[in-house]
Amino acid sequence: MIEFAASFGAQYSQLTPFLIYFLTALIIFAETGLLLGFFLPGDSVLFSAGLITASRHGSNIVILVVVVFLAAFLGDQVGYVLGRTLGRPYLDKRTSPLIQKTIQKSEHFYSHTGWWAVVAARFFPWVRTFIPPVAGVARMNYYKFLSANAIGALIWGVGITTAGFYSARFPWVKSSSYAIAAFFISASLISASWNYWRSRRARLDPPTNTPA
Repeated sequence: MIEFAASFGAQYSQLTPFLIYFLTALIIFAETGLLLGFFLPGDSVLFSAGLITASRHGSNIVILVVVVFLAAFLGDQVGYVLGRTLGRPYLDKRTSPLIQKTIQKSEHFYSHTGWWAVVAARFFPWVRTFIPPVAGVARMNYYKFLSANAIGALIWGVGITTAGFYSARFPWVKSSSYAIAAFFISASLISASWNYWRSRRARLDPPTNTPA
């Protein structure tokens, strides 16, 4: 990330602040909202944008983080809507038992662990591109997705951008975004494990018949 940030700064340091905001927002939106943008290095772009803003006269970190938040938030929203309005109707027409079983499993997963999955996915390249449309296909509760999307955009987008901005002054800040990522990833894994254990126990324990 640091090496890419340096090269990104060298290439775009001559751009106007507006173009820096626009380019950053475009890359983040494309990576999170368009399936074809899965290869884009969102983490490095965010960190680089923060570094550039810290060293450029006339650049404003507040404007940058607002733009980043909106781009990350709207990107996931677009992915979710596309998955729900286009992906799900298409899959519902497929009669394959495997596809239908996969849909049922996805619905169960997003119903129980989807909130943490959407937040934690922000910190995984490639994964953050595909989680929103899959959540839409699985018909994850819209308001749960909305809140998870907003929290993820704030922690990931604003967090890494701000870490890049302040790392020029306080080197220890560079590791803060990873500590936050580790927390949400761990919470997601614990939640998934707990729900798996509960569902497995429910299948193994026979129901108790209450005498009339």
